[in-house]
Amino acid sequence: MIGKDIQISDEFLEKGNFDDRDILLVDRKILAFQVETKNGKLWFPTIRGILHWLPEIKWAAVDHGAIPFLLNGADCMGAGIHLTDISIKSGELIWIKDEEHGKPLAIGVAIVDGEEMIEMKKGKAAETIHWIGDELWELET
Repeated sequence: MIGKDIQISDEFLEKGNFDDRDILLVDRKILAFQVETKNGKLWFPTIRGILHWLPEIKWAAVDHGAIPFLLNGADCMGAGIHLTDISIKSGELIWIKDEEHGKPLAIGVAIVDGEEMIEMKKGKAAETIHWIGDELWELET
């Protein structure tokens, strides 16, 4: 799902539930959550999981102007996206990062394919489902 083999066999694992979603705790940190998609329930890293595992796929990079909106839970607009993993398909889970520093800002569901995101001048490119500062993020801080 994120293009990396994740080794967690030596870690302390717990499964929990938060806001009607299953969550995976690795050494007491919430690193993944289960999301209902059109392809069924899928596991995907939380923002802390992205920071921990550093995946190299399924990302969209936004400009500085988009950051305050994303940190308030807004959906990701196509006009703010300048780079993406072009393998992204509509309906897939993605992570959204700051194009300047590469730091994760949010997790979302792609509304359009990766190539189309780059070319968009208006409209939503991804539905935001988890962001820095939301309840899931604050649960751990």
